[in-house]
Amino acid sequence: MDYTTMKSPLGTILIARNDAGITAIQFESERRPSPPAEWNCDASALSDAVAQLREYFAGERRRFELPLAPGGTDFQRGVWSVLVEIPYGETRSYGEIAARIGAPSASRAVGAANGRNPIAIVIPCHRVIGTSGSLTGYAGGLEIKRALLELEGHQPQRSFRPWGRSFGFLHPPENRSPDPLALPTGKQKP
Repeated sequence: MDYTTMKSPLGTILIARNDAGITAIQFESERRPSPPAEWNCDASALSDAVAQLREYFAGERRRFELPLAPGGTDFQRGVWSVLVEIPYGETRSYGEIAARIGAPSASRAVGAANGRNPIAIVIPCHRVIGTSGSLTGYAGGLEIKRALLELEGHQPQRSFRPWGRSFGFLHPPENRSPDPLALPTGKQKP
């Protein structure tokens, strides 16, 4: 297993790969302090991944062209294969992902699979939000999730939305929607 680390606007990221492809992209906040001793530090083996991530953070890349080899169950890999189809700057709910994989009542299982995604950003689990439009868990932390969505031009909900309702006094006037139950919409960059 080869690995490297890179600095990003959101902190240090660890990238790992085996012979089949990328196995991990993790923010420092979500991983153990150091890679296992048997891993080989080799920046040149991961130069494509580092370059594509830098382009992403610079706003110059919307899709990744990297071989991926995430470890996981068949169900998890099925969820992750749907996540890579979510367009840049858009979001989907856990329920929408569950329906897409043919298990409409499995939104909690989808959430669990989303939380186990080992390849952050490239398998864009940050683009999955609650049905109410609220940000929900993210292994790297909600602030990183919010920052990734904002980088992509999506303005995530910043308010607490109990029971799926939005209360106008929690939103600054310029962010109030005429429909208080409307989900946020993503803006596509040109």
